[in-house]
Amino acid sequence: MDSEPVVVGINRTQDGSVAVARGRSTVYSLQKERLTRRKHHWGRLGDLPNLYLPRMAALREPVDLVVECFSSDDEIKHVDVYHQEVLDTLRFRGEPRIVTMSHHLSHLYSAFPPSPFRAAAGMVIDGQGSPVRDFTESTPGIDEETPPDLLEVSSFYRCERGRPPGCFAKQLWDGDWDRPAGLGCFYYLLTRVMFTGEGSEGKVMGLAPFGNPQAFGLPDLVVDGHRVLIPREWLDVLADRDRFSHFLGGPGSFTDCADLAAEGQRAFETALLEVTAWLHEQTGAQNLAFAGGTALNCSANGRILRESAFDDVFIPPSAHDGGTALGCALYGLMECLGEPSEFRWTDDFLGPDPEPSAVAAAVRAVADDPALVVEQPADLATAAAELLDHGYVVAVHQGRSESGPRALGDRSIIGDARHPAMRDFVNFRVKGREWFRPLAPLVLADAAPTIFDVDRPTPFMQLAIDVRPEHRDALPAITHVDGTARIQTVESSNTPFLHALLTAFRDRTGCPVLINTSLNGKGDPLTETPEDSIACLTGTQMHALVMPPFLIRKPGATPVPRDWTP
Repeated sequence: MDSEPVVVGINRTQDGSVAVARGRSTVYSLQKERLTRRKHHWGRLGDLPNLYLPRMAALREPVDLVVECFSSDDEIKHVDVYHQEVLDTLRFRGEPRIVTMSHHLSHLYSAFPPSPFRAAAGMVIDGQGSPVRDFTESTPGIDEETPPDLLEVSSFYRCERGRPPGCFAKQLWDGDWDRPAGLGCFYYLLTRVMFTGEGSEGKVMGLAPFGNPQAFGLPDLVVDGHRVLIPREWLDVLADRDRFSHFLGGPGSFTDCADLAAEGQRAFETALLEVTAWLHEQTGAQNLAFAGGTALNCSANGRILRESAFDDVFIPPSAHDGGTALGCALYGLMECLGEPSEFRWTDDFLGPDPEPSAVAAAVRAVADDPALVVEQPADLATAAAELLDHGYVVAVHQGRSESGPRALGDRSIIGDARHPAMRDFVNFRVKGREWFRPLAPLVLADAAPTIFDVDRPTPFMQLAIDVRPEHRDALPAITHVDGTARIQTVESSNTPFLHALLTAFRDRTGCPVLINTSLNGKGDPLTETPEDSIACLTGTQMHALVMPPFLIRKPGATPVPRDWTP
């Protein structure tokens, strides 16, 4: 090719998203929810011309290829209409090419190619993916005699750089919710009996340490190699909606919910470790690339790293369905165009390039607001560190947004991890969420092994790691009830401002740890635009917003008292 190839990937179903791979190393990725302000917003017709094209400049370049993925819903029945939308919206460099790929394969391409590994075992586990009729990969034992309506719920691969990955096993399910199967289905049912809405699995994970994992005496899940089945005893308990309705406004008790979460998390982790052990036996691989919605379970991920036979594990920051658009784009670049990809997921700031004037314009729009003060400190990191030390909650909006569901420093809310009331204040007065939800720590990478039981960088907040006992009392805002924390190590090469802020805070206080949680209000997704972040500042009880080069404060705001209670 005379110029760099451009491949567009589009996830058309849950957690709708778009991605662009330009050349060997440039990648953009954006979720629909960031634009519509509706969490987990499903992809639909109209997204490409009305949402993605206006926001992402890379889509206005000539395109060589478009790769779409669908899942188990009915949207793929409209594939011809979707393809026409692509033809009407994008400019192709030559003859238009549009390819469709199956769901788990798109997850796999979001995990292994961007990993640091030359070879790895690949594992994709989620609730349900594509039906057999829509598979775009071959798997032993699945052929024309296999019922076409069966759905993939887990897939397992041998991966080696320079070769297409080989899928050697899948668990299939007939979609009958009277006989659910697989780890993703199990955790979905566990979540839905206690909480409403999509994406509440993290609530179950956060609630589990408050319960007794043996309270109901329920059996382990049945594991047969790569297949996981759910015993009838579990299905009977998960059908008792009244007993576990505490968070749904019903008569259920907190204790029962916490106990069920604990027992469910135990069963999930035990089965996942058995499947992981089977995968290692089958492949003999040193490394594991893991994707799918279940890969967002930090507690289980920490156990895989500590207890499995794999030496290292890579989990993409967008392990959920929102990351499949990126997998589509990389698949198209590598397998359809035959171009190598040098993109490695070293940070997650893959959102659109910010408009140079956007921050200044947003700040000008609130310059006359008497409830805000706009400043330009000579040393922004030091000014923010001083506010944090005094007990203020400070948000950060900078650069390209994170592609995944977790804020990693470009759309973050920051607080003092030493403050005994900070977790409750952020949960109640800023995030508007349940009191038991943990907050994650940022930590300077060189200080992490001293404070946490970790021996490697963990930049994506994906692993629950033990806080060393001697540091737990000093860091109450980030130490969960079970003594763990979902840490993010910070290095200057990946997150320079965050590193400067932590360094300034450490130099001021002696503590190299801060709270980091996503910049959003109650029920909202991560902010995307400067206007979104300013609205979050004014609509919550946050105290300040760093938006380089500006610091926006609420004059007269009172810092969080150390004895604050809800």
